[in-house]
Amino acid sequence: MEQTLKVARQWGAPAAAVIFFALWCVIEVGNLAPWIDHWAELWPPILQRFAIAILSALAIAVSAWRSVLSLGFTAVLLVGQLAYFFPPPYSNDWAVYLGPFIGLAFSMWTARGRLRLAIAGSNVAFAGVMTFIMLSWRYGSGGDGWFRPLFMGDRGALSNYGWQLFLFLLLIATGCAAVGIALALYEDRGKLFQSKVLAQANLKEAEVELVVEQERTRIARDLHDVLAHSLAVIAAQADGTRYLSQDQPKAVLDALENIAVSARHALVDAQRVIEGVRDDGLVAPQPRLTDVGPLVERMRQGSLKVQQSETGTPVELGAGQQLAVFRIVQECLTNALKHGGRGTAVRIHFDWSGPGLTMHVASDLPASVSIGGTDDGDATERLGRGIPGMRERAHLAGGWLSSGPDGEQFRVTVFIPYGSRPAAPLPEDGMDEEPVPSAKAPEHEPALALEGASPSSSIAQESAGRG
Repeated sequence: MEQTLKVARQWGAPAAAVIFFALWCVIEVGNLAPWIDHWAELWPPILQRFAIAILSALAIAVSAWRSVLSLGFTAVLLVGQLAYFFPPPYSNDWAVYLGPFIGLAFSMWTARGRLRLAIAGSNVAFAGVMTFIMLSWRYGSGGDGWFRPLFMGDRGALSNYGWQLFLFLLLIATGCAAVGIALALYEDRGKLFQSKVLAQANLKEAEVELVVEQERTRIARDLHDVLAHSLAVIAAQADGTRYLSQDQPKAVLDALENIAVSARHALVDAQRVIEGVRDDGLVAPQPRLTDVGPLVERMRQGSLKVQQSETGTPVELGAGQQLAVFRIVQECLTNALKHGGRGTAVRIHFDWSGPGLTMHVASDLPASVSIGGTDDGDATERLGRGIPGMRERAHLAGGWLSSGPDGEQFRVTVFIPYGSRPAAPLPEDGMDEEPVPSAKAPEHEPALALEGASPSSSIAQESAGRG
């Protein structure tokens, strides 16, 4: 049905014009048959009468794609008859006026908005002019074969028959317009149905993609948080045991013990993630803020030189915020061990004196890492999951995170608001405010505020040797 409407919309008007003109020619040939012996003398009026049919056919032919031009052809026809350029209608010529109304049907089908109103108004005016021409004694025999001649001039004919003929022509025009509007509404209904089906299909597809993407993101984040930490420790300890001499059996035993402990922790965490995936999310117990101390102690045993300090009075954070703090600290320590190696100095400071927890983490950068580069020498720069994952966790906890190289150190600053009070999230390209360093830090602790690094560090700087 849709294909049929498409063909009718494209070729319907020209086909109707051809049929209309052909029928008119047949009728005219029949009317002129008795005058066949005088055709040589009658060619001028015959051509004039065929010009009427040609104008009506043209009004139909262009109505589907040039509605204004179709109205112009009809106007030329009526003005030509009023000015006597075309012969007046006979009693059987009224059907020529059906041409503009057939074109009206196609115009109402394809036109939209105000153009429809203009077309409808023009056809009402055309019907009035047609009524006058058909009834006037100036242009015909009075009554045009439809009504009994009154022999009282135009006023009597128009007053007695004008409204009848006008309403009849208007009824024909209204019927044609209704057909065109009905076709337009049916076509619009089909398009709306197709759009609805397409929108439902796209929505369903987007829903599936969103669920899959959310699941992939969650699993990737958790696997990175869980496995990267423990595997980095295992790799570092394995390297350490290879370089330990036989004169240090205690250190060798400690390293092997740390490897085993880290492996066990990785196994437990991986099991927690895998078994905790349910329809309602991770229901297994998650790390809390109190687990940061044991985490730091394990990393110290893994040959990181970690200094931890705290100022202010600790405030109870939400479970999600505590998990975010733990994972961010875990990621920072893992990156320090992975990129800096054994003996890397890391300083962690918790500042509880502001409107929220401000956490500073600073670690030494290896000599092979420069701002905007990686510790792989000439290796192509790559962006890992660590920094974006930490930023996402801080944002979901209601705060923000900034990170980047600062001289010979890599600094991370995190702000987590207390309770459920929302904090202004950090835009992806940075923030305008500088994080406020703690004024109560002990004198022996280094200043961890980002004095040389703006929180607006780019992603490229954040990924320098990190993530």
